[in-house]
Formats: sequence, structure tokens, C-alpha cells
Amino acid sequence: MASDAPLICPRCKVPLKEVRTSDGVFWACDNCGGRAVTVELMRGEGRTGLPCPSCRHPMIDVALSNSAQINVDVCQHCHFVWFDAHEVDTLVPRRPQAAAPELPQKAREMLAIAKVEQLAKEAEGPDFDSAPPDETWKQIAAFLGVPVKLDSMPRARRPWATWVLGAVIIGVSLFAFTRLREMVMQFGLVPAEATRLHGLTFVTSFFLHAGIIHLVGNIYFLFVFGDDVENFLRPLRYLALIALAAFVGDLAHIALDPRSQIPCIGASGGIAGVITFFALNFPRVRLAFLMRWWFVWFRWIRLPAWFGLVLWILFQLIGALEQRAGMSSVSSIAHLGGAAVGVVAWLLWRKQLPEAATSKFQAPEKLQSSGS
Repeated sequence: MASDAPLICPRCKVPLKEVRTSDGVFWACDNCGGRAVTVELMRGEGRTGLPCPSCRHPMIDVALSNSAQINVDVCQHCHFVWFDAHEVDTLVPRRPQAAAPELPQKAREMLAIAKVEQLAKEAEGPDFDSAPPDETWKQIAAFLGVPVKLDSMPRARRPWATWVLGAVIIGVSLFAFTRLREMVMQFGLVPAEATRLHGLTFVTSFFLHAGIIHLVGNIYFLFVFGDDVENFLRPLRYLALIALAAFVGDLAHIALDPRSQIPCIGASGGIAGVITFFALNFPRVRLAFLMRWWFVWFRWIRLPAWFGLVLWILFQLIGALEQRAGMSSVSSIAHLGGAAVGVVAWLLWRKQLPEAATSKFQAPEKLQSSGS
């Protein structure tokens, strides 16, 4: 063969294996058992038949296949194949397809450049007049004020760690809702008593939430962004990221006011680390937001993940200033602590492996949420 490229089986789409025999060379598919041969391999087989329509050399009579019981005349010189009338009738007819007119080279280049510019615009910058996502649930989620992910990432396995962790958080939180104040006072993280229960409140506070909105918000971000991060990091590193981000978020919250007696609960410090890792590792994934004014004015905004992370960090910095001034019940400093862990984890693990803000709610009963 003139080309060095491997031959591909037309049915299985896998490379064919070269087989050399005393009569010549053919190519075989190990999957379907198909064979590819050249006309030269037919030399010496069959009987001399009709003269070739082109070169007038005698053609040989060769069996086309054992099952079809058809013999055709093949020219070994110019590679013509002759079908008699009864032979043509036994073949399955195929409708000829009209060939699409080929565009001039200049037009193809212009279309390619336009497509590249469109993709670059979508991937690298915000779009302030975007179309809504196709999925209804995403439109509902955006209407409720949370970002939605427009792009689907290829997944090598199911995100079992994310699903199990989310189920445990939901189960513990729902159980705690039956006597919330008592559970929070006993198992919430109190900065002035951080080592109580032998430090166990660093763990227990992670699974408690101050209400259904607080719980649903954190679970939403965990499921939307956690599956892709788990797929990249694999479960052990993924869970280590969440645990360390939650712990550092708690430490940041304690450092801001070590004498505070307000219990701090919530998983958003750990989830902040996941969101940050996602935005750094998949910066061009598109996120959609819905801006609305009551039920009169709506506009969809599409942002790349890196741009959304920058906006989120700015909001958290403002929130941290408000928290320090006693104007906010949301522990933005815990979010920033978890995000810092996400940055460090990305710097450490981005080259070693193959290839949205969570809310924290403080109830009127002086419950404060943090990154735990």
C-alpha cells in the first residue's frame, strides 16, 4: 500500500492486522473476522474469462462471496470488475447520494475563522444577552438565583463519593431539623470553645444546616460541581480536598473572632474548595445566570467559570468586611479559607492526574454558619 496509515475495519473502526501468506498479503479484523484484500491477491485463482472492457486483457472469473454465490470477472491489470446482468440483480441496490457542492478554499477559511472566533468569544468572555439553557430544571434553578452549568464534562465513572456525601449531609440535617436548636448548641462549632468534645465539632458542624434553604443551596453546589472535580481527582483526593477546605475554613472563621460564642454550622467551607478547584481546572466551562426584575424583565448572562470565580471572590471579600463589622450572619471568611485550599490543591494536583457561592445562613436564634 502507498500510505503508511493503518488500515481501519469499516465495521468495527479498529486497525486491521496484516497477515502474510504464500499467495500474498491480506488484512484481517480480529473483532468481526472481516478480510481486506487487493485484486493482486486473486492472481492464479479462478478461470480465464472475458476480455477487460478497458485494456482488453483476459479477466479471471472470481467468486465474489461464498454466501452470495456470485462470480465476477476481475481484470488483474487495470482492476476493473465486470458484473453480468444476473449478477447485478442479486446485489442490494443503493440509491446514489447527491454530492454536496464543495465550497471554494477562501470561503472554507472564512467559515473556519468565524467559527473559531465564535468559540473563543463563548469560552473566554461573558455574554450578557445569552439564550436560556434547554433543560427546564436549569431554568428553574437559575430563576431561584443560582448559576447553572451549561457544558457537560466527560465522565470516566459515577461520582459515588459526591452522592454518598450528599446523602449523609441531607440525612443528618433532616434529622437535626426535628430539634435544631439543641443539636446546634451541642454539635455546632463555637469559636471560643473550638476544642470541646475533643475537637469533634469541626466534623459534626459540617453536617448540620440552619434550615432547608441553607441545606438545599449547599447540596446543589456540591452535586453540580463536585461530580466533575471527583472525576478528575478520584474519590480519595476529592474527599481530602473537601475535608481540608472545611477545616481551614473553620480556622479562618475562628481567627476572625476567637471569643465568639455563636455556633457555626454548614458545609460550604468545604464546598467552596470544590468550587474553586472546578473553576481553576475547567476555566472555560460556561455558567449561566438569570438576571430579573420581578416578573417584568429577564436577561440571561453566560460567563466562563474563571470569570464567575473572580466575581465570587470579590463578593466574598465584601462579605468578609461586613462580617467583621457585625453586619452579616454569613461567614464569608470561612468561604475564603476553603477557597484558598482549593487554589493550593489545584496547584499541587493539576499536573499529577489525568484529565458559585454556597450560602451560609444564620438563623434569628444566633446560629452562624461557616465553612464547616
